Amino acid sequence: MKADIGLKGQCRPFRMAQWHHEYRTMKMTFRWYGESDPVKIEYIKQIPGMHSIVSAVYGVPAGEVWSEASILHIKNRAGKAGLNFEVVESVPVHEDIKLGKPSRDLYIANYIENIKRLSKYGVRCVCYNFMPVFDWTRTQLDKMNADGSTSLVYYAEQLKGKNPLSGDMSLPGWDSSYRKEDLKILFDDYGKLTKEDLWSNLEYFLKAIIPVAERYGIKMAIHPDDPPWDIFGLPRLITDEKNIDRFLKLYDSKYSGLTFCTGSLGCAKSNDVVQMIDKYSKAERIHFMHIRNVRLLDGESFEESAHYSPCGSLDVVEICKVLHKNGFDGYIRPDHGRMIWDEIGKPGYGLYDRALGAMYITGIFETLNKTKGAQ
Repeated sequence: MKADIGLKGQCRPFRMAQWHHEYRTMKMTFRWYGESDPVKIEYIKQIPGMHSIVSAVYGVPAGEVWSEASILHIKNRAGKAGLNFEVVESVPVHEDIKLGKPSRDLYIANYIENIKRLSKYGVRCVCYNFMPVFDWTRTQLDKMNADGSTSLVYYAEQLKGKNPLSGDMSLPGWDSSYRKEDLKILFDDYGKLTKEDLWSNLEYFLKAIIPVAERYGIKMAIHPDDPPWDIFGLPRLITDEKNIDRFLKLYDSKYSGLTFCTGSLGCAKSNDVVQMIDKYSKAERIHFMHIRNVRLLDGESFEESAHYSPCGSLDVVEICKVLHKNGFDGYIRPDHGRMIWDEIGKPGYGLYDRALGAMYITGIFETLNKTKGAQ
């Protein structure tokens, strides 16, 4: 591909459509939390090679139907900034679905309606998770690093002796809207549920939604449990290769796949992330990649790091190489970044370090594209 040189010697922005047609490469995306996000959508467009935003309709309780106007608003905001809106993260799964309560059919019907509406406005991939009660868990959001940046960390010893039902405990990634009484009820409900029950409820959910996703052209991409082990006795399912294999067989369709998060799965020393990405991308079951690096510590502790491979325990170059080798042309976003250069914002979701991560990953793919077949 030749450089497009303007009259004043300035390189014009290359056309992403031409790039994807010529190389069948991945689509770089960036998480955007809507109008309240400190990172302006116009700033995201200034990151070279950016294809899409990843967003959602926020402020709507889990299990409710999203208004078409709210979905159209995101699409229009993205378009105005010169970006696409093709990936939603996330459409939350109501706890009654996970618990298998009689009310689950109502919430599944609402979920199906959201799939239909999102398809109508051009969404092609939906990220979701099946984690009981809480989303990702960290023990600290602002661990000071030697270079002056701050990172999200998980130190197992900081959880010892903690009681999530005490009413005075708050952990990053946990929904602070839960009242103490609500949490107790949920923990009691999950205490009666076996891990096999949770698997059964996940299968029930998939058998209801995936045929609709197939019909409307939306790829469903489950996010791994983060971290991939039980927290306070709450069961976790999407944790390793064996369980992912089981998940993919629950409803064997190309529309039921993975959001493969290198940081979530990579913080367990037993997971060979590169091998797993090779396996599942070859099978075309990875629809969305979250790429971040983590530095593994003793036991079940880890620190999130810069994306650059030498900064952590994961080899981001090898991760990109297997994706490229298998012709991955799905969506990628730089996952959790450090807070650098005195930026103040949503921990893990600042502009600067994620922009560095996006350019690092894009640079690796550009090199792989241009050297393909050269050896």
